[in-house]
Amino acid sequence: MTDSLRRTPLYDEHVKAKGRIVPFAGWEMPVQYAGISAEHEAVRTRAGLFDVSHMGELELNGEHAASVVDYLVTNSLARVEPGQAMYTCCCNEQGSILDDLIIYKRAPDRILVVCNASNRDKISQHFAHAAKDHCEFSDVSDSLALVALQGPKALAVLAAAGTDLGDVAGALGPFRFGDGKVAGVSSTVARTGYTGEDGVEIFCASDDAPALWRALMAAGEGFGIAPAGLGARDTLRLEARLSLYGNDIDETTNPIEAGLAWTVKLDKGDFIGRAAIAAVKEAGPTRKLVGFEMTGRGIARHGYPLLDTAGAVVGVCTSGGPGPTVGKNIGLGYLPSAMNEIGTTFGVDCRGKPVAAVVAKTPFYKRPKST
Repeated sequence: MTDSLRRTPLYDEHVKAKGRIVPFAGWEMPVQYAGISAEHEAVRTRAGLFDVSHMGELELNGEHAASVVDYLVTNSLARVEPGQAMYTCCCNEQGSILDDLIIYKRAPDRILVVCNASNRDKISQHFAHAAKDHCEFSDVSDSLALVALQGPKALAVLAAAGTDLGDVAGALGPFRFGDGKVAGVSSTVARTGYTGEDGVEIFCASDDAPALWRALMAAGEGFGIAPAGLGARDTLRLEARLSLYGNDIDETTNPIEAGLAWTVKLDKGDFIGRAAIAAVKEAGPTRKLVGFEMTGRGIARHGYPLLDTAGAVVGVCTSGGPGPTVGKNIGLGYLPSAMNEIGTTFGVDCRGKPVAAVVAKTPFYKRPKST
């Protein structure tokens, strides 16, 4: 590892757990511990604990904080209550996606923005520039840690660790959050995640992160908890059809073609990229991000060309790999809008070999309803 790579406050915990450390977005992060399939299965059936402290956290405070944030994002923060979180895109004037974010409204005048690690500097500068002379801005990424406790047993593990938030399942609905203590550590607990499973993401002070991690792992021992790395995080989110910035969305894509039109509220008033996005919606996108299954023998990977039935290149795979839970080789990719119907057949150029695939219904995996 080079000296330029950063480490989260939980780096030593990953080393102790024999995590395989790899460079990721400028950080030294665990890609796996026992193995991607085993960690994936633990999250789907029991509970997994992820370190996502590499994500960026930005705070905007003051009377005009909410209106500043609302102007920078596509979704409507005005429709979000204090204690509620919101998923959104942040676009440029051309309507292309600078990042996808989760916005936490702590109070009408206190907003927390969580951005992707690879985009932290870009988004921090973007928000700081907009906040100037309007509200207070601070990049608090280095002072906060973030862990994700995910899986059907996640809330039971949280309760076993000890929390003063009461019945989290009842008190915190999806995309709701609250402040309290977890295992004696002052935390913000949010009913959010990136796996397609139930669970929580927990913010705490960086210095408290190792104690929180150890407490959650100890509390989860009887529930079969496993530490989970970036590899399982990717297979889990792919099965749930959750976009990955840098793969499925980036500054060459817009929310309409990426299947994120539901995050765009054109009726909320002006925001950066509104006119361009409205034009795409009006005309209809020329391509769309679709989910697909491989029907031939082969695995689609990021960057592989997608082919029409005549063998011409018509699109590109943005994410792909085996889906451990669904038992199929799956992927996401952009195809012409005329080819996005479920059941449409096409080919994937897997290292020079065309392999048959079919547009499939997504998400590939949907968690069973709790009884």
